[in-house]
Parts: sequence; structure tokens; C-alpha cells
Amino acid sequence: MADQSEIEIGPDYVRAPEFQFHPGVPAGRMHSFVLSSRESKFYPGIRRLENAVTQRRDAWGNRIAAAEHEQSEPYPYNRTVWVYVPDGVTAKAPFMVVQDGYGYMRPMPVVLDNLIATGRIPAIVAIFIDNGSGDAQGSQRGLEYDTLSGRYCDFVEAVVLPRVEAECCITLSDDPDRRAAMGASSGAACAFTMAWFHPERYRRVLSYSGTYVNQQSPQNPECPRGAWEYHATIIPNAEKKPIRIWMEVGEKDLHHDDPEESWHNWPLANRRMAAVLKAKGYDYRFVFSRGARHVDPRVLEQTLPGALEWLWNGCR
Repeated sequence: MADQSEIEIGPDYVRAPEFQFHPGVPAGRMHSFVLSSRESKFYPGIRRLENAVTQRRDAWGNRIAAAEHEQSEPYPYNRTVWVYVPDGVTAKAPFMVVQDGYGYMRPMPVVLDNLIATGRIPAIVAIFIDNGSGDAQGSQRGLEYDTLSGRYCDFVEAVVLPRVEAECCITLSDDPDRRAAMGASSGAACAFTMAWFHPERYRRVLSYSGTYVNQQSPQNPECPRGAWEYHATIIPNAEKKPIRIWMEVGEKDLHHDDPEESWHNWPLANRRMAAVLKAKGYDYRFVFSRGARHVDPRVLEQTLPGALEWLWNGCR
């Protein structure tokens, strides 16, 4: 690795002590509510069709994107949003939006309790948002997370955050330096997209096994290789944005043996992201996890406390 902004860990991993409950540490409160597609002007709901079109694969076994009407049909969903409100929360609270919320709403609160109690991070609110179901091209989750646009961020801003404030009787910060986005896989690409298209809202990103590959669907001629374009063309050709990002990928992550021309090799894509972020002078930390696979839980259990501490450094 090139410098202290880029580190290697593994292949052996140890669960961080911050995942352990400690008596006497003030505990945050958990709230939840449900959002229905029937009330959404942003995402009325789709699901992927299983047909000859959606079963097509390229030479490396990856799905081939198709027109939306060929691969999807309208379909309703309900999504749950869980909200962690820390002990001692203040007005205009800093917060983090976490994609694929169900996977994180159980382990993270204990970590947050411990980090907040010791002053390693501010008293942040964590908003765990479930996706709208499915995965990859043609799915509601894929539409939300793999699309390169400001649409999902607009959905969070207009729909989710006001409901969080109403349900939890809190006020959230409008300072972009006190707002973060987190995710894994396509959820990580989504977190970066939130900050990239709306840096006036989000400037801190935490990314595990980011899907910075060709998975956007339906296709967009302005970014024909989906999130692969971030490191190939978009970031190199744009002015530097005020984004701070902690990112990780596993050595054995998805399609790690695929050639570059597949545009679907996760380790290569994340290495390219780190390289272009470095070249443009971004504030970043890149972790390469030896022996680790896609969104490897061993990696998250070792690194999450330190990642959160690094990410929130300097937030007041």
C-alpha cells in the first residue's frame, strides 16, 4: 500500500471490544416506523422479472442491463426505518444514514453507545433505512442504490428525515459536515452517490465492499458503465468535492478474478477508487482486507469502531 491512508489488514481478524455491552454505559433509544410505496412519489415500487431478457449474461456471467419495461414490473413494498437516538442527543443533532438498515440496526447501537460514552465520536443519530426489496438489475434495491443520480438522496431528504424528526421528537443537523452516509456493496455506492450529487447535504461516507462497478440499471448513456464511471471518468474529470471517505474491500471480494474489461471486479474497482481519490487530493482511508470476501462480517467486526472514529474526526 502506498501510504498511511492505505492499509492492509488480515487474513486473521479479531472482533473489536466495542461490540461488547458494558454495564454503566448510557444506552441510546431505538425507534422504528414503516414507509409504504403507496405513499411514495420517488419510488412507487418495482420488482425484477425473471424472463429470457433478465437471464442474459455476458462473457463473465454478469447480468446484462435491459430497458426498464423489459426487466421490471410495478410491485408494492413496505420498508422499515429504525432510528438510534443516543443518550444526551442535542438539537441539530449530527446523524448518519445507513443503507440496508436491517443488517446493521442490531450490532451498531452497542458500538455507538461505547464510542459516544468515551468521546471518540459525537452523539450521532443513526438512521437505518431498509431498501425497497430485491437486488441487482431490475430490482427496487438496485434502482435505489446503483443509480447515479440525486434521486435517492432527495427521497431521504424529503421523506425520511422529516418523519424521523416527527417520530423521535428530535431535530437533525442541516450542516453537511455533521451528516454521514454508510453502506455496504450497492449500499456503499449509494452512500457515495448521496455525497457526490449532494455535497451540500453529506460530506462523510463509510463504504464496505463498494459496488463501484457496472451495475446501474436501467442504463444511462451519460454514465454507460454505471458506478465504474466514478473512478474511470467522473471523479478524474470533476473539481474536487468536500467529501471525506473511509472505504474497504476484500481480497476475495466479488469477481476478484475477472478482467478489467468486465467492469465488474470489486477489488479492482475499489483500488481504482482509492487511486483516483488520492490523485485528486481527497481526505480518504482505504483498507484492503487480505483473505476477506464480500462484506465479510469478520472485517466489519474488527474495523467498524475505528472507521467511525476516523470518519467523524473533526466534527463539532
